[in-house]
Parts: sequence; C-alpha cells; structure tokens
Amino acid sequence: MWNWRNKTGRKCRLVGLKRKLSALELCLRGEIQSVNVSFATSKPAVKSGLIVLIFLELSIMKKSLIALAVLAASGASFAQSSVTLYGIADVYLGNTKVTGHNGVSTTTNSLGSGGVSTDRWGFKGSEDLGGGLKANFLLEQGFNIDTGAAKGTGNSAAGLPVAGAQGFARQSYVGFSGGFGEVKLGKMWTAFDDVNGATDAVFDSALSPMYYVFTSTNYNANPGNSVYYTTPTFSGFSGTVSYGLGENKTAAQGAGSNAAFNVQYTGGPVYVALGYQSEKDNGNVSSRDFTRVNASYDLGVVKLMGNLGRTKANDKSTNEWQLGVDYPVGSALTLSASYAASKGGVYFAGDPLVVKTTAAGTADVKRTGFGIGASYSLSKRTSLYGGYMAAKEEANANFAGTADAETKLFAVGLRHAF
Repeated sequence: MWNWRNKTGRKCRLVGLKRKLSALELCLRGEIQSVNVSFATSKPAVKSGLIVLIFLELSIMKKSLIALAVLAASGASFAQSSVTLYGIADVYLGNTKVTGHNGVSTTTNSLGSGGVSTDRWGFKGSEDLGGGLKANFLLEQGFNIDTGAAKGTGNSAAGLPVAGAQGFARQSYVGFSGGFGEVKLGKMWTAFDDVNGATDAVFDSALSPMYYVFTSTNYNANPGNSVYYTTPTFSGFSGTVSYGLGENKTAAQGAGSNAAFNVQYTGGPVYVALGYQSEKDNGNVSSRDFTRVNASYDLGVVKLMGNLGRTKANDKSTNEWQLGVDYPVGSALTLSASYAASKGGVYFAGDPLVVKTTAAGTADVKRTGFGIGASYSLSKRTSLYGGYMAAKEEANANFAGTADAETKLFAVGLRHAF
C-alpha cells in the first residue's frame, strides 16, 4: 500500500504495483509532495524485490525525462513524412454516333470510362528534410472503370502509346521541392501538358469539342525518362521546363527527344499561359511542334475562356482556336459551352501520334465542333455531369469518300475523387 500527500496536502492512497508506478511518475512531475511505502507481506525477499523494481523504474523514468529535456532545449527536429492513397473514379453512360467520309454511320450505346477525368489510383508522399526542403514521390496508374483493365499512357520505342505496358503508366517520379521550386525525375506530364486544357470549356472533358477538332492535342503527354523543373511563383508568374530522353539510339538512328516549356500568369480574375512542345520519335525524323496560348477572365457571374493552338510537322501547319464560357448557377451547378475550329495541312489518323499532312495541291483539312454541358456537385469530392458534343471534319481530297465525317456524343456521368 502507498500513501502520499499531494500539493493540496490531502492524503491519498493507491494499491497495486501499476498504480504505484503511476504514483512515482506523479512524484517526478511534482504532483506528489511525499510518499510512504508499506507492504502487505512479511517476506523479506518479496519486499526487497519490489523495492529494487521501484527504484529501477524510478531511475529509467528520470533518465527519460532528462533526455526529453535535453532534446527540447537543443531544439532538435525530427523529419516528418506522409504517404497518401488517392484516385478518381469517373464513369459515364453515352450514346455515340460516328459517320465516316463514306457516309456510313454507326451508333453505339456504351458505358465509358473517364468522361471528365481519367480513372486513376496512386500513392504520393513527402518527407520534410528541414530548412524548407522536402523529398517527394508519386506513383500513378490509370484504369478503365467500366472493365477494370489497366489503362496505359506508356510509350513504345517509337514514342507511341502502349496500353497497360507499365506498372505505373501515368506517372512515376521522385524529386525535391523547396524555396527554389520543384524538381522531378522519372515519368511525369510534360510542361506543355500542364497548360493544354487549362482554359478548355465544358470541363476539359469528353464533351469538349477541342479534343475532336484540334490537332495540337495529339502530343506525347508523358514520355518517361524525363527531367522536370518548375519555378516558384513570382508576382503571379511561374514557369516550367521538361525534357524527355529518347534512350532509343542505335547504330542506324539517333535518339528521340521531347522538350517542352510553359509560362503562366495568374492575377485576380486573369489567367494567361503559353506552352510549347517539340518531340521526335528518333533522331532521323523531323520534329512535331505544338504551341498553345490560353487565357481566361472570371467576371464572377460568368467565366470567359479561350485558347489558340498550332501544330507544325513536315513543313506544314494547322491553326486552331476555341472559345468557351462557364456559367455558375448557385454554388453547386455550373453550365458550360464551347466552340472550336481548326484548319491546316496537318492531321492525325489512326494512332493519335501518327502524323499525316495533306497531299500537294489539295485543300487544307477543316474541322469544327461545339459542346454544351452541366456539372452538379453533390459534395467536395462527388459530382454529376452531362452534356452533348458534335464535331465535323469536312470532306477533302485527302480522305476516301465525299461526305463530311461527324462524331456526336450524348453522355451523363458520375465522378468521385478520393
């Protein structure tokens, strides 16, 4: 049995070894003024054992308190780290009608994946190294939520997409961040991709006509074997550069490459960005060059958006533009509309990275399209969306058939972020 007096002078009593040790801790903290010990046993060996145990515990506790006090006084810091599992699940029910240049139409009802955002899951984390410096990593994989299959944005030796070819086909990098900005090494989105859809109305989604009309959306978005650097923001301005090493050099050809940069400005309601990317499948072919100029102005009641695009390949080019508007109706509902057009001698057919140019003496390829959509937020992480998109490619001597090719899509979907 233990008896002691606390700071108020009131006499207290606890029974049991666990409580006795708690009393010792209180004594060390000054909560107990005096301690008297008595044992309910007459055996000397038991008494001696308990006294030794008590004094060992007291010694350990004193050393622990002293060590903590020394660390606190020296200002020693401990690195803190965190790892986050995150992702997006986005599915839509769509009705698609495709008409070829031969005039034949096909209508398909389907459950689609990634109407607004590509379905993905990943791990990301950082460790505080002190002095404002952090070590970061990110591993991210895409998938089709309608089938569960992995969705790759990997690349073959020629720089073309290979679905599901990599364990983390969207991003996989490690790097540092701090007052100097951020550096990434591995596989990540290019500096051009950072600004590609920044001012694309209708939520930069499958309902946006830009992706059916523009040629400058057919770029290699995450080539791998890359180095990426973004600056801090200075008075609203920031910049980013990225470079992908082809690593496919042989005795017969040079290595490919992917070089990109962007400059952005954000100030109040104004946003402006310039992006550029030049890529080569290998050192023996000419480059494909992509340019994007974005701008938006938020008036409060409505947000105006627009962009210009240009693609250059094989000494020919295509120019593009898009205008759009976002109209918030209350805090949860947003309506959006967009119109896009392009004209030029560069176009893509089949594989999105297989570039084609118009034959000599033929007219430029012309494309137009529009889209309307709505998004309703059920919470910060879940939203419903829907809309309609129609795009047309005019008949041209470069295509088989004399009819205009058209794509029409009506879709409603659900997006959830975690």
